[in-house]
Amino acid sequence: MPLYLSTWELMIFANAEWGGQLARAGYAGIYRAQSGGVARMTTVASRHDGLGVAQYAWSSSPLRRYVDLINQRLVPNLNVGTQFVGINNYLRILGQPEFLQAFRNTALFTILVTPLQSGFALAAAMLLNTKLPARNVFRGIFFLPTVITMVVVSVIWFALFRLDGFFNQLLWVVTGGNAPVVDWLHNPWLAMPALILLSAWQGFPFQMVVYLAGLQQINPELYEAAKVDGAKPWDEFWGVTMPGLRNTHIFVLVTTTILAFKLFTQVNLMTQGGPEGATQTVVRFIYEQGFTRGSVGVAAAASVMFFLVVLAISIAQRYIFTSEEEVR
Repeated sequence: MPLYLSTWELMIFANAEWGGQLARAGYAGIYRAQSGGVARMTTVASRHDGLGVAQYAWSSSPLRRYVDLINQRLVPNLNVGTQFVGINNYLRILGQPEFLQAFRNTALFTILVTPLQSGFALAAAMLLNTKLPARNVFRGIFFLPTVITMVVVSVIWFALFRLDGFFNQLLWVVTGGNAPVVDWLHNPWLAMPALILLSAWQGFPFQMVVYLAGLQQINPELYEAAKVDGAKPWDEFWGVTMPGLRNTHIFVLVTTTILAFKLFTQVNLMTQGGPEGATQTVVRFIYEQGFTRGSVGVAAAASVMFFLVVLAISIAQRYIFTSEEEVR
């Protein structure tokens, strides 16, 4: 009699054609197959003609679709079965100070990096939209940070933030050698600003291209009319440029917010969530729960919560901008 694991689901198919064929062939053992895109299936055939016993691995069970509601482990324990735990994973997450700190850090990063990165992008786009000599060359130079992967950027900036790196050398020159050496990435108050500066520098070229396309869609006659009315450059910016970029602003802010919430690579490579959890993020929390601690159920629940928060913020941003447009 074959041995069945308690964590697997047994299904008996009476008069199963394939079971009967295996039985008639005198085969009583394990058969693995891929069927209709379903995960691996373990099939055991008895010697009784027309009777096949199919044993599905956990990956074929319907409960796998609701991993956030079970206590699934990354590496299954054959002695401890996977159980339905309902919302306990969510309650467990909300009760962890580590998750709440990670969420605060992610929200702070998003709030600070979104306007900074968008501001860099808009300023660069306006500069490149002028009759600047060799502006195509500058466009290529400005776009370079986005072409470089975040892993390479993180390694480069890690060297810049070293005790003998560029930023400490610059601080030493500016202060005439009176400033103390700053350990940027190991200071709880400076680690997050350092990551914000890095992320804004690496990400602004994408938004710059979007803003540049938006600027080129504004009718030049509007600027000419504004000049005839005696408008100064600052007045043209607020009266013509900003209203003309309204839809572009919506797209840039929504996409930048979503990308900011996904903060992971630079944190994992440069600070590992430290110091003292000052740079821990929600995505890294999910990664640690799922792949370091093996709590797949907790990681899945955190992922669902993370998705709902980002979705709600994106919808709220869209609704706010749309409402303002209707008022106008």
